Amino acid sequence: MTTVNQPLILAVDDEASNLQLLRQILQGHYRLRFAKDGPRALELAREETPDLILLDVMMPGMSGYEVCAALKADPALAAVPVIFVTALNDTADELEGFEAGAVDYITKPVSPPIVRARVRTHLSLVRMEELRASRLEIVQRLGLAAEYKDNETGLHVIRMSHFARILGLAAGMTEAEADDLLHAAPMHDVGKIGIPDRVLLKPGPLDADEWQIMQGHALIGAEIIGQHDHGVLALARNIALTHHEKWDGSGYPNGLAGAAIPLEGRICAIADVFDALTSVRPYKKAWTEEEALDFLIKQKGRHFDPVLVDLFLEQMPAIRAIRTRWAEQEPVPAPIPAAA
Repeated sequence: MTTVNQPLILAVDDEASNLQLLRQILQGHYRLRFAKDGPRALELAREETPDLILLDVMMPGMSGYEVCAALKADPALAAVPVIFVTALNDTADELEGFEAGAVDYITKPVSPPIVRARVRTHLSLVRMEELRASRLEIVQRLGLAAEYKDNETGLHVIRMSHFARILGLAAGMTEAEADDLLHAAPMHDVGKIGIPDRVLLKPGPLDADEWQIMQGHALIGAEIIGQHDHGVLALARNIALTHHEKWDGSGYPNGLAGAAIPLEGRICAIADVFDALTSVRPYKKAWTEEEALDFLIKQKGRHFDPVLVDLFLEQMPAIRAIRTRWAEQEPVPAPIPAAA
């Protein structure tokens, strides 16, 4: 018995007997839809996006390769995994299938255990990717939640995250490492959630007691994110904990100095300060770009890693492009509180 929560598989083959065999193999475990030609397959896929498509290659009118190409050209369907199920078993045929965008290739006559195993494997990969995307979105939105307390547009975390990615690449990070930095950086000030508004939103300088309270946001942020062995959350924790450390050891919360400060913390320190200086805050007007860059230069070897400052200056065309794209706009209205 199938339910609406089960994955939907679309099987496409011009031979009714082959579709009947796939039904026998997969029924009870998945929801199934069937098409006997390419145009009908595309029609069904657009009616309800399948979780996976089993696709014959040799069909009259529109071949499986052509169907696959049409699927990959449709943004709404491009991510759906396609497994070719075909009697073609030459290496060149298999290569053509992968080049068309398929994730796997099963030859006929099919083995029921093999079909079930391949389907299960690729559906698991889809679920893992969905989970990863959901975790990233949660990380980013939690970062925005903190930012909304003292910057109603939430654009600071977007800009500084892109600045960090640009600087990370310039510092030698791989594309994957820089992308992780982009996704983790929005959490840098998540600890501000735990700072009282009387301190966070004070329109003037903080006194000594208030400043001590404000400094606590680094440790609060690390506690909120928690301990993780690896991945974006581990990176986010390091950033939250170390982006206020200073090159000369005068920062907080742990007084780290030089290379003892993780690279991601040193990068985000520059990205965060530059954007904060050039943005309006409750306690100050926006600095000009020239003034902010002059501050970075004067703080080389004191607040900031001197090598990273030089790299940041070299990336100013890309930095300016981000500032233009994510320029300050009218404040977003605060969400309406839920009824008590």
